[in-house]
Amino acid sequence: MNVVPFGLIGCGDIAQKRVAPALRDSEYCELVAVNRARANLAEEFAKQFGAKRWYANWQELLRDDEVKGVYIATPVNLHAEQTIAAAESGKHVLCEKPMGLNVAECDRMIAACRANDVKLGIAYYRHFYPVVQRIKEILRSGEIGKPVVARVNAFEWFDPPASHPRAWLLNKEQSGGGPMFDFGCHRIEVLLDLFGEASEVKSISSNSYFRREVEDVAIALFRFDQGTCATLSVAHSASEPMDTLDIFGSRGSVHCPVLNEGTLRVMSESGPRTESHPTAANIHQPLIEDFAKAIIEDREPLVSGEIGRAVAETVAQTSVCV
Repeated sequence: MNVVPFGLIGCGDIAQKRVAPALRDSEYCELVAVNRARANLAEEFAKQFGAKRWYANWQELLRDDEVKGVYIATPVNLHAEQTIAAAESGKHVLCEKPMGLNVAECDRMIAACRANDVKLGIAYYRHFYPVVQRIKEILRSGEIGKPVVARVNAFEWFDPPASHPRAWLLNKEQSGGGPMFDFGCHRIEVLLDLFGEASEVKSISSNSYFRREVEDVAIALFRFDQGTCATLSVAHSASEPMDTLDIFGSRGSVHCPVLNEGTLRVMSESGPRTESHPTAANIHQPLIEDFAKAIIEDREPLVSGEIGRAVAETVAQTSVCV
């Protein structure tokens, strides 16, 4: 198999903007079927992205014999049920983040995929950012010495009306939590990728501005096994958007003013410099192509279920998770 036929479960905002275009445009994938609860919208989505078939019921999509892999792009509370059902149908699964509502769900997902000999990947696409790979190279080289402090800020104003397609993120039963659960988990994956396992995690959270089921601000503190300490601050209620990553070492530092853009400022004993490591035009593309190639080459995807579980376990040590 040189091309993986995919089904897409869930056709919401992210699927429309990134996932479906990535599946359609990849030389390793073919988008053959989509699922959306409203049949007329499912048909419209399928025709927009060239899928052959559409289903109003996701269980029907799993019975489609042509589909070999599925991308699950539904609310978090559905991830475990749909992943397990897909695995039992013999489909490889690439699941949106966060992996599940809790570690127990992650364990069930991993066990189901192992029992049915299918691949499981989680959509932490920042793992493939060239700037993150470059920072790993700099840390390994020793150019900035031992990394002692890391600081991540991720702020985005989020106050959707009830009719907004992403309003479910404010429903704790569906989403699991607020900004730490939603996009803080992305940054936790980056920190784990850079520094390894965290030996200690603490956090505080608050409804500092909004009155809603989930927190609008959370701050987590990490101590990693190698000794690095880090802070991660996330907010739905700060007006100024931020997407920063700063690492301070014993001999220098690295700074990403906007992680999603890929500009890197390096301060070291050889002097300051600025590097550019831009992301892919579609930031989901490298993730999806690696997963498809993992199926074709019969190997583990680079962002595996175990990585998704490690992030979930780290989030579970904070006070903001269910």
